[in-house]
Amino acid sequence: MTYLATWEEFAKAAERLYLSDPIKCRFITKYRHCDGKLCVKVTDDKACFQYRTEHAQDVKKLEKLTGHLMRHMASKEK
Repeated sequence: MTYLATWEEFAKAAERLYLSDPIKCRFITKYRHCDGKLCVKVTDDKACFQYRTEHAQDVKKLEKLTGHLMRHMASKEK
């Protein structure tokens, strides 16, 4: 499991992983209130990328990435 240092790296890696094999790709989010940490993980069982943050502004970035991936999922392009 690879923790990426910046959000931009994680977002690009997540999109590349999804586009390489949309059927096997999973996108997981986990929030621990006691620690105040948000963990985001994307995997296809071969590659796994993770990002961990404590900053509230990263939630907006997560919403933007989720919307972007959902547009890929809803498009008819293969």
